[in-house]
Amino acid sequence: MKDFSGMYAALLTAFNDDGSINFEATGKLVERNIAKGLDGMYVAGSSGEAMMMSEDERVALLKYVASVVKGRVTLIAHVGSTSTDCSVRMAKEAAKLGYDAVSAVAPYYYSFSGEAIRGYYKDILAATDLPMLIYNFPASGGFDGMLSLVSEMIDDPKLMGVKHTSVNLFELERFKHMKRPLTVFNGFDEMLIGGLSMGADGGIGSTYNLLQDDILAIYKAFKAGDLKTAMAVQTKVNRIIEAMLPYGVFAMEKAILTELGIPMGNCRKPFLPLSEEGKKVAKEIAAKLN
Repeated sequence: MKDFSGMYAALLTAFNDDGSINFEATGKLVERNIAKGLDGMYVAGSSGEAMMMSEDERVALLKYVASVVKGRVTLIAHVGSTSTDCSVRMAKEAAKLGYDAVSAVAPYYYSFSGEAIRGYYKDILAATDLPMLIYNFPASGGFDGMLSLVSEMIDDPKLMGVKHTSVNLFELERFKHMKRPLTVFNGFDEMLIGGLSMGADGGIGSTYNLLQDDILAIYKAFKAGDLKTAMAVQTKVNRIIEAMLPYGVFAMEKAILTELGIPMGNCRKPFLPLSEEGKKVAKEIAAKLN
């Protein structure tokens, strides 16, 4: 299995005024992420607003991004949904399109048992020959038993690792010390240095779409043992994140990127358009990034 460690943008999806996917603008963001030196992209996940897309739209997005990347960086396709059949179909499409791995959040909304969720992941694993990254996001999906579930599935050689989007860094560390090595990604951007300190092999983040230089600086400084620099840059990143939070991170990221020349549009409904105050703050952040 290839080495998946590194820094990946949780790719944002651009939308037109009518709500359709703006493929051209999304492609520009893909090119920006590659040019900035990120190791790869995580496509059609939470940051990409995939949960507000139809299955056909998600597949079209996966297809387009693969056509732009053409193997230059690692691509992970998020195929998680509330339907096992839907997730299996998307995983098969990702394999046909040349993705390097698939990933899936636990099925959400209903209170599924651990056994049911394990069956969901096993079906996705069986659908293709691709490695799989389990997306652990308990605050969103409501399932908080991923540590034991992954332990039960550890013998499947295609289980590549875990995207850990949780403040529980004890669990992150435990994922790294199962009976065989797993690749573990930190999922909360504002805690990157904490995740790396507890053993994460890299990060997958939404703000990586616009703060690539700083995110890579944290990673490189940490790998070099320069914790002082890594912490200083993390503090800089967190000030920006703190400024975005009151207005909605995805909407703010899109507004900032629009100011930087990539017309990302609004988030899909039921997300609200960015407020006028939020737009003002976005312009200020973009000016600093420029």
